[in-house]
Amino acid sequence: MRRRTFCRTTLAAGIAAALPGCGYESNESSASSTIAALTSSGAEINIETSAVSELAGELAGRLLLPADDGYNLARRIWNGMFDKRPALIAQCQNTADVANAVAFAAERGLLVSVKGGGHSLPGKSTCDGGMMIDLSHMRTVDVDTENLTARVDGGALLGHVDVATHQHKLGTTTGVVSHTGVGGFTLGGGYGRTDRLIGLAVDNLLSANIVIADGSTLHASEQENPDLFWAIRGGGGNFGVATEFVYRLHPFDPTIYGGTVVFDLSKELLVLYGELSASLPNEASIEPQIGLDEDGNRIVTIEVCYAGDHATGEQVIAPLLTLAKPRAADLGAMEYRLLQTGGDAFMRHGRQYYMKSGLMTALSSGAAEVIVDYMSRDDPVASWFQHLGGLPSTIAPDAMAYSHRAAALNLGIMVISDDPSEMDERIATARAFYKDVEPYTQGFYTNLNDDTEIKTWRNYGDNYLRLVEAKNQYDPKNLFRLNANILPSV
Repeated sequence: MRRRTFCRTTLAAGIAAALPGCGYESNESSASSTIAALTSSGAEINIETSAVSELAGELAGRLLLPADDGYNLARRIWNGMFDKRPALIAQCQNTADVANAVAFAAERGLLVSVKGGGHSLPGKSTCDGGMMIDLSHMRTVDVDTENLTARVDGGALLGHVDVATHQHKLGTTTGVVSHTGVGGFTLGGGYGRTDRLIGLAVDNLLSANIVIADGSTLHASEQENPDLFWAIRGGGGNFGVATEFVYRLHPFDPTIYGGTVVFDLSKELLVLYGELSASLPNEASIEPQIGLDEDGNRIVTIEVCYAGDHATGEQVIAPLLTLAKPRAADLGAMEYRLLQTGGDAFMRHGRQYYMKSGLMTALSSGAAEVIVDYMSRDDPVASWFQHLGGLPSTIAPDAMAYSHRAAALNLGIMVISDDPSEMDERIATARAFYKDVEPYTQGFYTNLNDDTEIKTWRNYGDNYLRLVEAKNQYDPKNLFRLNANILPSV
């Protein structure tokens, strides 16, 4: 017997032995030989332990039940606001494992969540009573220096991509917290410090392998299944589980010109920032974080990244120092990884997070006034901007599902706490803040919001009907619904 077969058989037997009525004679009632679970509609069902045992035997990875060692660790996600208990966790090792798990869930109509990095802000990487498909053991990154591509497993983290590519002085756009998963990041659009220069993650995606709702695996690219490829580039996890991505790589010097400049918060400063950010070349990214210093002063810390010649970068960034009198400035040559990992500890796993996002074509005086008002109140929630525009703005809004090509800035409003008791009040403040600034926005970044069907529909604009067509074809029963959900119409 081959070792892999032996291991699978042993695992299946172990599960069978642990479950009454599964794999041996039992005097228990038929109910004792089943596992309670929930369907995607919320109905209670019982799954035969023999079927669970069979699934376990098909997986190269592990199938975890609530009583198993490792279950509590596997069910955890980044956002500590969510403490859910799936009935089953399929810890997948490869695409075949994912396909088997999806087929099992689809046959029974199980509620399904997909965990890569587990960074879903609304907590949709997990679920109560359903099946979590866990990709976190699928993390290989292969760099092809000749063809300038990277093949990345669906459970890899952004930091894995940076480490693998930067050692070859190559790069692609990754986000601002390195322990974020590539899957949700890419499928939602993919903002990062280099997107103005080389494009969003979706702009650099060349192909993906997707396990769709019937358990089959499709290769999606411009040449194969182009309608699916169009939909996954911004349509989130609506159409299946992405088990592999191939990205375009670009020459990239991992030593950049950058750092931080700190100012006192004022409406005038924010307006001037908006004007300057719109005038900079694509190599430049300047992103403010608005909050309190240790003494309670309202400050704006502008993070600088210039991905080009350092002497040119110093000249390009010089006007930033004239917006107002800086409280502090620290600019110069630095390792890009220091920016990429600088927020990792602060944005660590297990804290309580809540966030809203609003895209802007410009930072108006009215929007700046709202921001300063809320940030000047007692115990303000944090806010920040991502600097957009550049190359992504040259791509047609209907070229792929991601449509917000006119966006120049992404405003984030964020609550972070280690104390659950204070979250309700602070979330209410964040929602009020967002409601007042929303008239100055045009949509939102889908990865950062948990919104209604109507708002999701409006956020995709003219692309929504085409997304519904793709949903009808690839997931007509809405198995993959824990996302910014596109409802099928069939």
